[in-house]
Amino acid sequence: MLAFILPLLGLAWLAVVPVRAQSVVTLIVTNPLTGVGIYGMDPVSYFTEPEPQQGRADFEYIWQNVPWHFATAANRDIFKGSPEIYAPQFGGHGAMAMARGYVSDSNPSIYVVFKQRLYLFYSAANREAFLLAPDDAAIAAEANWAVLSKDLSIN
Repeated sequence: MLAFILPLLGLAWLAVVPVRAQSVVTLIVTNPLTGVGIYGMDPVSYFTEPEPQQGRADFEYIWQNVPWHFATAANRDIFKGSPEIYAPQFGGHGAMAMARGYVSDSNPSIYVVFKQRLYLFYSAANREAFLLAPDDAAIAAEANWAVLSKDLSIN
């Protein structure tokens, strides 16, 4: 069958032009079904509560073209004033993966607040690796984010 089809195609395969694919990885980690930032978790609650809280749709704020949910109106208002402080570093992508030079998703329940910044991780093992040398990992991740984030799509 293949011997029959190949002559029919002739040189048509030479006309295929390579195209750069658009990134399917977004700049900010969102719930793939709802589009809400960091899977609907309240980013301010990581700093104010013993455990992060699930946000509510009635306390929503759009930042960087992404809806963010908050547990309370007060948390939403705090975020509005300083989103760069409360939003997770690297758009919520895994911090240790970023330090190692690649982009990965994260799990919003695996995190650390280090030097007043929120870092999310794909796994507990990645969080533990980050905590072995957090200053070095954060510096490496920042440098890699500057390069890798350019190839991510805007939400």
